[in-house]
Amino acid sequence: MEQALKTISTKGKYYTFLAVFVLLASALSLANAKIQEHEFVVQATPVKRLCNTHSTITVNGQFPGPTLEVNNGDTLVIKVTNKARYNVTIHWHGVRQIRTGWSDGPEFVTQCPIRPGESYTYRFTIQGQEGTLWWHAHSSWLRATVYGALIIHPREGEAYPFPKPKRETTILLGEWWDANPIDVVRQATQTGAAPNVSDAYTINGQPGDLYKCSNQGITIVPIDSGETNLLRVINAALNQPLFFSVANHKLTVVGADASYLKPFTTTVLMLGPGQTTDVLITGDQPPSRYYMAARAYQSAQNAPFDNTTTTAILEYKSAPCPAKGVSIKPVMPSLPAYNDTNTVTAFSKSFRSPRKVDVPTEVDEDLFFTIGLGLDNCPPNFSANQCQGPNGTRFTSSMNNVSFVLPSNFSILQAHHLGVPGVFTTDFPAKPPVQFDYTGNVSRSLWQPMTGTKVTKLKFGSRVQIVLQDTSIVTPENHPIHLHGYDFYIVAEGFGNFDPKKDTSKFNLVDPPMRNTVAVPVNGWAVIRFVADNPGAWIMHCHLDVHIGWGLATVLLVDNGVGLLQSIESPPEDLPLC
Repeated sequence: MEQALKTISTKGKYYTFLAVFVLLASALSLANAKIQEHEFVVQATPVKRLCNTHSTITVNGQFPGPTLEVNNGDTLVIKVTNKARYNVTIHWHGVRQIRTGWSDGPEFVTQCPIRPGESYTYRFTIQGQEGTLWWHAHSSWLRATVYGALIIHPREGEAYPFPKPKRETTILLGEWWDANPIDVVRQATQTGAAPNVSDAYTINGQPGDLYKCSNQGITIVPIDSGETNLLRVINAALNQPLFFSVANHKLTVVGADASYLKPFTTTVLMLGPGQTTDVLITGDQPPSRYYMAARAYQSAQNAPFDNTTTTAILEYKSAPCPAKGVSIKPVMPSLPAYNDTNTVTAFSKSFRSPRKVDVPTEVDEDLFFTIGLGLDNCPPNFSANQCQGPNGTRFTSSMNNVSFVLPSNFSILQAHHLGVPGVFTTDFPAKPPVQFDYTGNVSRSLWQPMTGTKVTKLKFGSRVQIVLQDTSIVTPENHPIHLHGYDFYIVAEGFGNFDPKKDTSKFNLVDPPMRNTVAVPVNGWAVIRFVADNPGAWIMHCHLDVHIGWGLATVLLVDNGVGLLQSIESPPEDLPLC
C-alpha cells in the first residue's frame, strides 16, 4: 500500500511537472507571438501597362499590394480605409479565422462593404498555419488589381521541415485588362454574355517582355550557382488556371495553401486561381538567364481565353555580362499545351501530406454538390441587347441547380447572429434535386437553374464530406473551388460521374493533402473532408470570378458549439453598416 502511494505521489509530481512544462512552453511561444498593425488605403493610382495608363484601384498606391510577413501565432490588425469610388472588402485568403468570421471579408456574407470614405479594421490571429497565403478584394472584380501576398513563417525559433533556403521570392501570377476591370464585368452583366478576356498575364505586376511596351520593369529573380531558394507561387489571376515553369530547372514542391507536403519534383506547376504552391529551386545550371513563364490551362472547350504568356527572368548573379549593345535572350521553358489535362492530373495526384493525418474516417454530413454553368432564358422584359449569350440567353452558373444570389441589405453572418429573418433560407439541397448523367449529354431542360440565397446548416464538430461534381452543362471545366474559414483534405478525385460504390475504395484516408482550394477536374469530381470546428458563415465558391458573379457559390453556416471557445466572437463595433 505504502509503495502504491509512493508511486501515485511520484506520478502526480511527474504529471504536475508535465503540466507546468506544457504551460511554460505554450506561454513562451505566445510570448514570441506579435501583434502587427497595418494600414491599407484603397485608392485609385495611375498604373501604366501595355503602353496605356489606367486609373487602377490599388492598396497604398502599390500594384501588386503590400506583402504581409508574419509568424505562425501572430495577430494582424489591419485598418482598411476606402478612398476609391467603389465599395470594397478585403479577404485574407486561406486564413482559418477561428472564431473571427467578422474579419473574413466576402461582401454581404460576413460583412457589408466598406463604402467610399469609410473604414473597417480586420483583426485575426494566425493559428497553426505556415507557408504562403494571400489577400485580395472580395467585391465585384476589384481583386484584378487589389491583391498581395501573406507570408507565414514558422514560430520564432522553429524551422522549415526542409533545408533553410538561401533566399525566398514571392511570384504573384496576375491577370491584366487594358481597361477598367469593373467596366468589363458591368458590360457583361448588362449584356448577359461572357466578359472580355484579359489582355495579359503578369508576374509581380509585370507582363514581361513578350508584350508591347513591357521590356522595362520585367521581374528579375536572382539566384547563384549552388544555392537552393524558395519560390512562393500564387495564382492571383481573376479567371484563369495557369501553368508555371522555369527553363531547364526542376522544382521541388514542398507546400501548398499554407500546408506542408511530402516533397516531389516536377518541371511544371498548375495553379487554379486562389491556389498557392511553395517550391525549392536549385542553381544547378550554367550561369545565365532563364525565363520563368506562365500561361493558361484552358479546359473549357470552345470558350475564348487569353492565350498570351507572361515571363520573368531567373538570373544567375555570376552570369557573364553580354558585350555592349548585345542582349542575351533568356532560355524559354517548354510549357504544356493549353488543354493538357493529363499533365494537370499527374501533378495533382502527386500531392500528399508529409505524414499520416487525422482525416475523418466516418462522416456525419454526406453532401453532394454539382458545379457548373447554365443558361437563363431571356426574361420577357429584357431586350435582345441584354441577352447576348448563346442563342439569345444569359450566362449563369450554379451549385446543385441553385444560382447563388448575395443579399443586398444585410450580411448573412449578421442576419444569422441577430436572428434577422428573410435574408437567407437554410434549404440548400444536400444532393442534386434531379439526378442525371452529370458529365454526359445533359437535357436542355436542366440548363436553367433556380436562384436563391440558400445555405447549408452544419452542427459544430460535425464530420463533413462533400463530393464536388463537375457537369457538362454548356461546357465542362476545371473549377477551383475555395472554402472560406477551413482547410480540408482532398481524399480523392477522378473523371466521369462519382460512383460511391466503386470510387470510395480509392479514398486516401492516410496522407491526403490539405488545401483551401481544390481544382475539381474537368468532366470529373473531387471529394473533400473536414471537421466543422469553426462557427460562422463560410462561403464556398468557384474562384473564377466570372463564375462567382454568375452564382457558382453557396454558404456553409456552422453553428456555435458549447461555451466561449466554440462560439464566434461578438461583432466588432466598427463593422460596416449596409
